Amino acid sequence: MKRTLLALAVTVSAAVPAFAADELALAQSKNCMSCHAVDKKVVGPAYKDVAAKYAGQKDAVAKLTTKVMKGGSGVWGPVPMPANTQVNEAEAKKLVTWVLSLK
Repeated sequence: MKRTLLALAVTVSAAVPAFAADELALAQSKNCMSCHAVDKKVVGPAYKDVAAKYAGQKDAVAKLTTKVMKGGSGVWGPVPMPANTQVNEAEAKKLVTWVLSLK
């Protein structure tokens, strides 16, 4: 049993870099993962696709921080992203910075 748990812990830690563990936990706690996943489209786009779309855009963090908090529509298709009133500006910025770091 201990070997199985150790193997699972090593696998998970290899899949999620240590610097991203807090951000992933924040995304889960704010229900972001209900509509998004890191590497596949769910209701909204995959976070890796968001990172690719906004790569190199200087205003991406500010633009997406606002979008996380206020919602938006039309960029990724017909399904709008609702406002996330449970996310404050600092949390939104942390989440957006993490999403944009994904490759």
